[in-house]
Amino acid sequence: MRPDFAVSPNSDAINASSAWEAELSLGFAQRGDKTVLAKREHRGPLTVQRPFYPEGGVCHVYLLHPPGGIVAGDQLSITATVEPDAQALITTPAAGKFYRSGGGEARQNVNLQVAENASLEWLPQETIVYEGARLNSTMSIDLADQAHFIGWEILALGRPAAGEGFENGTANLNWRISYAGRLLYLERLRLDAEAFQARWGLFGHSACGTLFVYPATAWQLAAAQELIGDEANRGVTLIEGLLICRGLDRRADLLKGFFEKVWGLVRVDVVGKAVCAPRIWAT
Repeated sequence: MRPDFAVSPNSDAINASSAWEAELSLGFAQRGDKTVLAKREHRGPLTVQRPFYPEGGVCHVYLLHPPGGIVAGDQLSITATVEPDAQALITTPAAGKFYRSGGGEARQNVNLQVAENASLEWLPQETIVYEGARLNSTMSIDLADQAHFIGWEILALGRPAAGEGFENGTANLNWRISYAGRLLYLERLRLDAEAFQARWGLFGHSACGTLFVYPATAWQLAAAQELIGDEANRGVTLIEGLLICRGLDRRADLLKGFFEKVWGLVRVDVVGKAVCAPRIWAT
């Protein structure tokens, strides 16, 4: 174990020999009237709890990272495959944490594959990027024909409650979404001290996030626009059936609350179920 890093965000130099390389591979399949976790393989400190079924057949899974935080040199790889007709929801029991770095980079790669008539909801709690951290995150989502997906990413840069901004450090965020073998969306975003403060960037807001929904319709776009109304720092667009909702806020929990409302608007149409928030969010 690495308890010193789990409790201290102020480690400026990380010994390469202490870095974690962790891999997790999950497979979901429909068995009878419910989705089961048919495959679970892991290496290193990355695993899942037993599945939960708070809404019948949808399989809810919580990702666990026992060290409690990610430091320079750590490399995490997560793969999830959802077979035809299966329905899965993946979340986390707590916020992810990327700690201060002395110069090295921490990497996280997530690869999600959703088959025909299947649905996947990727709804992790927020990721806290401490001042001085260096994060490189890649999300790759491959959707088959008639696949359904809802996913979000919420970042909290620095710790404003502790008087910490984001005067140094970087977060490189990469999203790639394909549908039926065709590239649908590609984004590369770099957040640093300049982007954190600039009017063209976050303008001092510590929380930022993006929500993706596929397939989406003009009706859902209009519903999200009505929800936003005149509220500042919120936006939504629809590109080739992909709903993209963005937000800035001073607190990550407020931004997550907004995304949950959008989730409530679209879930019945996309997943065929009313919203059923994971119980772990209430603890």
